[in-house]
Amino acid sequence: MENVLSKEQLLEFIRKNNIQSVSDIYESLKDLFKDLLQSFLEAEIEESLGYEKYDVKNKQTTNSRNGYSQKTVKTKFGEMELDIPRDREGEFEPKIIPKYKRDISEIEDKIIALYFCRNDNTRHS
Repeated sequence: MENVLSKEQLLEFIRKNNIQSVSDIYESLKDLFKDLLQSFLEAEIEESLGYEKYDVKNKQTTNSRNGYSQKTVKTKFGEMELDIPRDREGEFEPKIIPKYKRDISEIEDKIIALYFCRNDNTRHS
């Protein structure tokens, strides 16, 4: 399976992000990557707790969300601040960005490939 964006997708990305320079591309990719990481973290805590945020009807645990802690991570795009979800019982341990890990540059390509592959599959379904 190929993970290449179509010309139309690239043009839409350029228009949507008002890209005028290489620096703009870099900043847009950094923002996209940060949003991806944050989404992965949210999905991980939902999986860990067994229910979606605000879905108390399906909550079958005494554990619940307990805000966020900020963490600065080093990526190929530079440093970025992420909001790491917490749970009340302190059991949640993110897999995408493990506790105490600050340099995640080696996993970036894998994460971006997963995102574009997933989006490509949902588009053609």
